[in-house]
Amino acid sequence: MPSGPPPATAGRAVARHGWAQALGTVLAGLVAMGAVAALGLWAAGAADLPDDTFPRVVAATVVTAVGGALEMSGDAGELAATDAGLTVMPLSVTLTGALVIARGFLRPLRHRAVAGVRELAGWAARIAVLWLAALLGTAFAARQTFEVSLGEGLLNDLGDLFGVSPTVGFTTDVPLTVLFGLLWLAGVLVLALLVSQRAPLPGRLLRLRTSVRPAAYAMVALLLAYVAVGVVVALVVAGTRGSPADTFAVLLLGLPNLAWPALTIGLGATWNGRVEGPFGLPMPRVLDEVLRTPDVSTVNVGTLAERDGRMWWLLVAAAALVLAAGFLLASRSPARMPAWLHAVHMAVALALTVLMIGLVGRISAHYGLSVLGIGDLGGGLSGQLFLRPRLWGAVGLALLWGLVAGFLGALLARRVLGGRSGRVRS
Repeated sequence: MPSGPPPATAGRAVARHGWAQALGTVLAGLVAMGAVAALGLWAAGAADLPDDTFPRVVAATVVTAVGGALEMSGDAGELAATDAGLTVMPLSVTLTGALVIARGFLRPLRHRAVAGVRELAGWAARIAVLWLAALLGTAFAARQTFEVSLGEGLLNDLGDLFGVSPTVGFTTDVPLTVLFGLLWLAGVLVLALLVSQRAPLPGRLLRLRTSVRPAAYAMVALLLAYVAVGVVVALVVAGTRGSPADTFAVLLLGLPNLAWPALTIGLGATWNGRVEGPFGLPMPRVLDEVLRTPDVSTVNVGTLAERDGRMWWLLVAAAALVLAAGFLLASRSPARMPAWLHAVHMAVALALTVLMIGLVGRISAHYGLSVLGIGDLGGGLSGQLFLRPRLWGAVGLALLWGLVAGFLGALLARRVLGGRSGRVRS
């Protein structure tokens, strides 16, 4: 008797992840990202932008959330010049889209131990084709031009005299947006397969269940734990310090942009940055104070604690949560795995996680305007903001923390869980 499923059953299995399901997954991800972006921008006051600009700004936010590239442009006539640039990923929007799309991708694959490479590739390809179409539509919608007020004073007088009406706008670099948007989708789908215990893998990759999945799951749990802590802190700030709209704008647009660098700072990493002009960081206030200096600032536990002694809790939080991630990794690994191997897996996983945070968490923005070579003149019309890590130092520290936390987590799992799971040998 043949061992495979009957044709009808096989047909139903394919239908469970056909084009309709792929369309639902893509639309759900896009709608969720758009909703979070719209609410965050509304809280930030972007709904008051003129000329029905708000939907285009929402589209631009979604584009940047998946790694897309925006090109800033300016026009101030022959006698003036503008210069602007923006590099940032609104990671709250990014995380929302990743979670929704990953869930839609995994849903038809539940309750199965093995899936063929061809089946998984076909299912992912359907999502990718529809995602590409949605990405192109969003990219072409993300373009707008704004008029810039010259304020008061000499710069305004020069503008009136020479008829200067400066504008600044943004357009999408469509080829780069498509490239990075598809790479983002591929990363989400691969990570979803690696993290989910119930997702099937091809037979040749089943060894990843014991070597990669526990570490991937622990790192995702660590990142989500930091986001959860950030939500609690944001709600406390909104309720006690006033300006709840600003706090909710940060929460809905860029909470991981603050929470995940806080993880690296708690591990001892250093970031460099500066805030000048009208730009600012609404939360936490201590970070804005550290960055708003004449020269490039150093951001680490020490410099933050000089302004607010409570920043030493970043070190405590990192130690507790990274150790918990090491315990989680060990508890989901085979009982026969030795403690030193847990430590190696944890070190590599945490180093890759910190590397990812360093790449996606950096921020850069600048804007400048000059008339007849005269710029700003106290009108608050120019400024810059940047924040970037000392990346390889942070990765090295993550390796050390991972080795220690992985080994201690394995020993803790052996003591707590005994022979049920996570039993290790030192």
